[in-house]
Amino acid sequence: MKTAINKITLFIKKETVLFIAFLLALISSFLNPPNAEYAGFIDFHVLGILLGLMLVMEGLKAIGVFEEICRMLTGFTKNTMQLSFVLVLLCFFSSMFITNDVALVTFVPLAIMTLRQTGHEDKTVITVILQTVAANLGSMLMPSGNPQNLYLFDLSGMTLGDFVLLMLPYTIVSLILISLFIILGKRLPVTTTKEKEKRFSKKYKIYAVIYALIFVSGILTVCKLIPWFVFLAVSIIAAFIMNKSSFKTVDYSLLLTFICFFIFIGNISSLSSVRQFLTDTVNGRETLISIAASQLISNVPAALMLSGFTKRYSDLIVGVDLGGLGTLIASMASLILYKAVAAAYPEKRKKYILIFTAVNIAFLVILYSIYLLL
Repeated sequence: MKTAINKITLFIKKETVLFIAFLLALISSFLNPPNAEYAGFIDFHVLGILLGLMLVMEGLKAIGVFEEICRMLTGFTKNTMQLSFVLVLLCFFSSMFITNDVALVTFVPLAIMTLRQTGHEDKTVITVILQTVAANLGSMLMPSGNPQNLYLFDLSGMTLGDFVLLMLPYTIVSLILISLFIILGKRLPVTTTKEKEKRFSKKYKIYAVIYALIFVSGILTVCKLIPWFVFLAVSIIAAFIMNKSSFKTVDYSLLLTFICFFIFIGNISSLSSVRQFLTDTVNGRETLISIAASQLISNVPAALMLSGFTKRYSDLIVGVDLGGLGTLIASMASLILYKAVAAAYPEKRKKYILIFTAVNIAFLVILYSIYLLL
């Protein structure tokens, strides 16, 4: 009995957002008992694209594509400023296409390893924090950059051009701010080890090309040029042939969280009085409320929850994307990375939280001011 309780407690700690989403779906089901409408609550189009993209990203990680890119780029750095630019901007630009979570989980461990090997381990905390900020902000520009963008882009009916133009000012300002942070840092000499041996076998090179083509088809699917089920089927077949372990490492908890929130929103929306109250509360305040909600439940659940009560999707997109800044909870990717750093450097936990919060709040205040001006 004790063992079972411990397992449940550990699961809740590990998957807190999923647990909250499940509770909300369960409680709301008493207000609107399960029926045939439930299937209509779930957006299979978004779930299919998410799963397909995750399988492709796991495949690319497994064959070492991202490690090779990082190794090649860091091989040209001569000082800590250049090294920081590579490690941080790699997260910024890659997150636009491979999602902020994948960018951070892939490149932060490589950054920690690189800084250790070059004798600049003291820069780990600030570098990882800037990588986290960069991934969360770089991912704003594209629908494929993060789960909430993918969902809201699909829901809003925007074109890709409209979406990019909406988020472009915030992305440009973010890039300028991140660059200033790096430029203001010390410039110390760096000696990197250049590996001359070829890391890719011929088979892996073929795999990389195939995954890249499937990824491009994923972007076309996001733009509604390819049916989502076709892209998902191709991704599953490719993963089954080239890397079966992808099925074990996919973030199924994120997919389940989406499903639970879809059910919750559907149930609440079926109650006219509750729906009207929440709609009146959210309308006209989408950006501010979504930023505030993100600080408490993170930006993906905030996007899912608030989307059922407003049609002003542009303001909601800006709100949940900026809402990824602030507290550690605001973005699940930030929380995951904090846990990784805390495990590697337990003595730096307090320093990490203080600097992380200060930097994130500074970025949030500046970018929200830009929103008010626009």
